[in-house]
Amino acid sequence: MENSVTSSAFPNPSVLIAMNLAGAYGLEAQKFLTDKLMDSDTNDLTTGQLALTIMALTSSCQDPGKRVSLLQRQMENWAPSTEATSFYGPSLAILALCQKNPETTLPIAVRFAKALLADSSPFNTDTGAVETLALTCMYNKITAGSEESYRTLFGQVLKNIVENISTRIKDNGIIGNIYSTGLAMQALSVTPKQPNKEWDCQKTMDTMLDEIKQGKFHNPMAIAQLLPSLKGKTYLDVAHVTCTSDHEVQPTLRNEPSPVPASASNITVIYTINNQLRGVELLFNVTIDVSVKKGSVLLVVLEEAQRKSSTFKFETTMTSWGLMVTSINNIAENANHHTYWEFLSGKKPLTEGVGDYIPSNQEHITANFTQY
Repeated sequence: MENSVTSSAFPNPSVLIAMNLAGAYGLEAQKFLTDKLMDSDTNDLTTGQLALTIMALTSSCQDPGKRVSLLQRQMENWAPSTEATSFYGPSLAILALCQKNPETTLPIAVRFAKALLADSSPFNTDTGAVETLALTCMYNKITAGSEESYRTLFGQVLKNIVENISTRIKDNGIIGNIYSTGLAMQALSVTPKQPNKEWDCQKTMDTMLDEIKQGKFHNPMAIAQLLPSLKGKTYLDVAHVTCTSDHEVQPTLRNEPSPVPASASNITVIYTINNQLRGVELLFNVTIDVSVKKGSVLLVVLEEAQRKSSTFKFETTMTSWGLMVTSINNIAENANHHTYWEFLSGKKPLTEGVGDYIPSNQEHITANFTQY
């Protein structure tokens, strides 16, 4: 995770939060990322990114300044949509604002909680986890005997959410999938309203440690969301981090290592791009065999397919989880139309991005233009 902090990398506030909560071993990377976030422009940030930046700077004992009032204004103008994941960013916003000024956040949180009660969209584990953290913060800030109706409201919503999270707990302890488990662990460890189904925290912890040993956590964002739970911390602790004394050193940042040795043997990956959505021009279903070095990530497969044939051109956008494919053959994802490019191995959706997933020999990867 700390090796991902480079001068050219996306400044990821989640990584800094994890460093500060877990106790970073590389203070140079910690300081560099703090400075980079302090200097970052807030104009292009989403609500969730702004909230994470505020929490990251707070965890580094830095004043987030005008970012807090900007986030407050954004949430005062917030209106819910019909998508489950649309609550993810606002949840982070309430969590960040709650830790700064719970009094002014209360009316926003009440409106947010009522919107959750009325929401009928499919449940999302990651979103439910951050909703739980946000409303737990607000619940805890209301002293007994004051604003009791609001405390009851938050408790009711929390009960609903954690029951939904508990239905995602698998026999081996994983909650949702391995990449949603870190946030879900945070949520279940702090919620004042426990689910009816008992959660075996130790089983989840043991399973996640096994997944780490198998090399499943090489994406910095995935590590950042899991690491606090492994250290017994949650995002509710960002305001209570004890910062070290000044460590003014010039960082010597590492170059990112090449993921594939030059001597690796080649494999063949079968790559299909598919668009069958009616109302979208350029319907197609095209397949190509791509030869790449063994151990290459999926992004290399896409680049090689594009090199071999212009039929397979694509575009990406950098996110906190790494590169995300947003367009193939000039057909771009569209939030208003609820469309995106979904990648599958066979018929199973990938849980890792194109910059992390490593396909095997003769694996069939499909990029399917999908509507949700």
